[in-house]
Amino acid sequence: MKKILALLTLSLSIGLLPNLASAHGPSPQKVEKSVTIKADPAKVWAMVKDFGNAQQWLPGVASSKLEKVGEDNFRTLTFKSGGNVYEKLRGVDNDGMRMKYEIISGTLPLTDFNASMAVSKGPNAGESTVTWVGRFYRLYKLNPPIPEGQDDATAVKAITDIFDAGLANLKKVAETAK
Repeated sequence: MKKILALLTLSLSIGLLPNLASAHGPSPQKVEKSVTIKADPAKVWAMVKDFGNAQQWLPGVASSKLEKVGEDNFRTLTFKSGGNVYEKLRGVDNDGMRMKYEIISGTLPLTDFNASMAVSKGPNAGESTVTWVGRFYRLYKLNPPIPEGQDDATAVKAITDIFDAGLANLKKVAETAK
């Protein structure tokens, strides 16, 4: 067995066999953000779970169009800066105050995006904690060289910017709404 491993290692090092370790494609990416909001969890959850009205708290969204196809709910978010995403609601757990959705298509520099948003009791009475988690891949699915704007850093930045702005504005809207 040691001889086989030695031959395999030698073959890789001198290029007789392809380096399989670099042939895996893109790595999965994850962005997770949380915010504490001075508002009751039920109030915040009512805003978060309203899949067709994200533009009320998501500042980069100009409009949202909700449609039902069979038993499934979809929304198209049109961005103020141009572009859009078409998303499918994957599930809503009212008791656990958790929603899951995915991007079907769109103009963001990423692919295979799945996300969840959860609302829980905050650290103090009358407060909520909202946690938003997104998992995705960069837009370019092949190995290097990676075209500019289709890399991991660009995809992570796009989602980080959306999550940061969204949670900050959700906090503002929830804390000022009556």
